[in-house]
Amino acid sequence: MRREYDFGKGIRGKYAVRGALGTNLVLLKPNVSWVSRDSTAINNTLRVLIKTLTQPEKEKSI
Repeated sequence: MRREYDFGKGIRGKYAVRGALGTNLVLLKPNVSWVSRDSTAINNTLRVLIKTLTQPEKEKSI
């Protein structure tokens, strides 16, 4: 840290509870991230993929 940084008025653990509730950060590679505009689009895409992968084989072929 640089000496000019002043954290004297900072609040320790201000966001700790929010982070403990399950906040996840996922870094996407550039060749993947360009496809989606925002986190909502990425989440929707992942939901479709998960649904497809978890369907029984009989339903997948239909």
